[in-house]
Amino acid sequence: MKRIAKISALAGYRLEIEFEDGVTGTVDVESELFGPVFTPLRDEAVFAQVSLDEFGAPCWPTGADLAPDAIYAKLTGKPITSPSNHPKASEQPKRL
Repeated sequence: MKRIAKISALAGYRLEIEFEDGVTGTVDVESELFGPVFTPLRDEAVFAQVSLDEFGAPCWPTGADLAPDAIYAKLTGKPITSPSNHPKASEQPKRL
């Protein structure tokens, strides 16, 4: 699992991310902010409270969190893989 080392919230529901391996970038997560857990994050003051949990995943005090592997795949264009999970070439990366 990829771990995020640094994270900060930006305007427009974007996150500035730095992974432990040096991969960096900005991801727009506005399209992910739906459903009971994520709706409170539409308040930019709440969105700005992003932090990292013990697994290096973005999380908020509301209980919302995002998958670091999916963010890594989005930033690098590489599919999500792990030694115990060999996806078929036709599979798409998991959603953020």
